[in-house]
Amino acid sequence: MAKKVITFGEIMLRLKTPDHLRIVQTDGFEASYGGAESNVAVSLATLGDDAAFVSKLPKNPVGDAAFNELRRYGVDTSRILRGGPRLGIYYFEKGSDIRPTSVLYDRAGSALAEADANEFDWKTLLSGVDIFFFSGVTPAISDSVEQAVRDALKYCHTHGITVICDLNYRAKMWSREKAQSVMKELMQYVDLCIANDEDFEATLGIHAFDGDMAHGIDQIETYRQGMKQIQELYPNCSAVASVLRNLKTAEDGDWMGIYLKDGHFYESPIHTVHSFEAVGAGDAFAGALIHGLVHQFSPQKLIDFSITASVMKLMIQHDFNLASEEEILRIMKTGETNVMR
Repeated sequence: MAKKVITFGEIMLRLKTPDHLRIVQTDGFEASYGGAESNVAVSLATLGDDAAFVSKLPKNPVGDAAFNELRRYGVDTSRILRGGPRLGIYYFEKGSDIRPTSVLYDRAGSALAEADANEFDWKTLLSGVDIFFFSGVTPAISDSVEQAVRDALKYCHTHGITVICDLNYRAKMWSREKAQSVMKELMQYVDLCIANDEDFEATLGIHAFDGDMAHGIDQIETYRQGMKQIQELYPNCSAVASVLRNLKTAEDGDWMGIYLKDGHFYESPIHTVHSFEAVGAGDAFAGALIHGLVHQFSPQKLIDFSITASVMKLMIQHDFNLASEEEILRIMKTGETNVMR
């Protein structure tokens, strides 16, 4: 029987400058839509899974456009709340070579940020749901959304719904102190955790990465120790996954994934890639990981599939990863010999 997955978060209007222009010099923007949890929902729907998105969108043409964009790719939108003042916006400035990609948020006072936690009737919203996904972006939106996440996780815990969390720290949204005070509490309800780069330390106070994005893969041993520490601190967390990167420029780098399950590390081969648009790769990783769990992939196939989906997203414009399972499997390298104890 197919499993139902729900993601909870915010979809925003994305305004991108054309032709590598800076925001201060452009006279026009390319409009699309995206956001961590909506990206994951679209990934899952594209892979053929039963995926729903929970959020709150304004009842105006911009909210309608975001709503319709999700429906266009097969996401179940029946549990989205409507109302509130505005849709959040983020401005996207694509980097090149030594100039990094830049994101500017304009999401204060959005429909979701202004929503009351009591508006989310989790008994109804989570009816028939098997897996609940959220990222660290969502509780950072506002205190009321933080409470809504907490309420959802408590419901999941008492009703046997699997909780998957991508720690996904965003320094532009909250401080490390605030993130840790919230996420350390929420982690007691999480069954599977995704932690990348600075997520370990910023959200859980666990050292695994020194901040040098040019040498992430080279720090694989401290990543392994950090993943083990997550499971020691949160014994309910049965598995941990991470993406490791050696980024040479804004477009060129090496990518690999690690998955810790039942005391074993499963490591993907390294993918050397030239990225077309470095946004949404972490969400693509999370979506593929959930897909692999739903379809009971072996741990090795799971991590190989997830990292392949992640790097394929680097070749696709806008936020959503529109790669099919067939395409991912065709590109996927296998690391069947890369099982580490």
